[in-house]
Amino acid sequence: MKDLSNYRKSYEKSELLEHNIPEDPINLFNRWFHETEDFGGVDEVNAMTVATIGLDGFPKSRVVLLKKFNEEGFIFYTNYNSEKGKAIKNNPHICLSFFWTSLERQVIIKGIAEKTPDVISDNYFASRPDGSKLGAIVSPQSEIIPNREYLETNLLLLEQEYQGIEINRPKNWGGFLVRPQEVEFWQGRANRLHDRIRYQLQPDFSWKIDRLSP
Repeated sequence: MKDLSNYRKSYEKSELLEHNIPEDPINLFNRWFHETEDFGGVDEVNAMTVATIGLDGFPKSRVVLLKKFNEEGFIFYTNYNSEKGKAIKNNPHICLSFFWTSLERQVIIKGIAEKTPDVISDNYFASRPDGSKLGAIVSPQSEIIPNREYLETNLLLLEQEYQGIEINRPKNWGGFLVRPQEVEFWQGRANRLHDRIRYQLQPDFSWKIDRLSP
């Protein structure tokens, strides 16, 4: 067994203080997102972990790409018939998390997911490269398949079928909008005394802000 007890670093790149934060978490997320993007060192700033409670009762996390965020929430796209899609349909309470190591920051978002309107899913699907469109059609996501060749053969058949034809979004594929109920911002600090600021949505749609002990 490998001993990892000596794996540690000191976090000293920034701070998160109450006098320098906005009243709502979306503005702070936007600031952090663009600061991370500008700083560099992260291949995909929009990569996030999506955690759901599966039909088997177990939590499961996987990395997907955030495709849009605004005052309503956070949007990503998937196959609605996938394990993830079925889990969200059964229990829309999910968690998103971002870990941006370059600036020693983490964001954890608890929210309620809902399908985006068809027009939003249609518009995003239309913006994808044809290869990605066909990939979404050919893949029975999360289902057991016999081998890799099964996908590649079916993709070749689809490429021939759709040659010169517009590729429309399949009805089992689209977006989820996650409306945040709680957002926690974590900034690494020295001596493990990290900054943790939590926003909680209130009945009047204002945000309650608290500092949490690290």
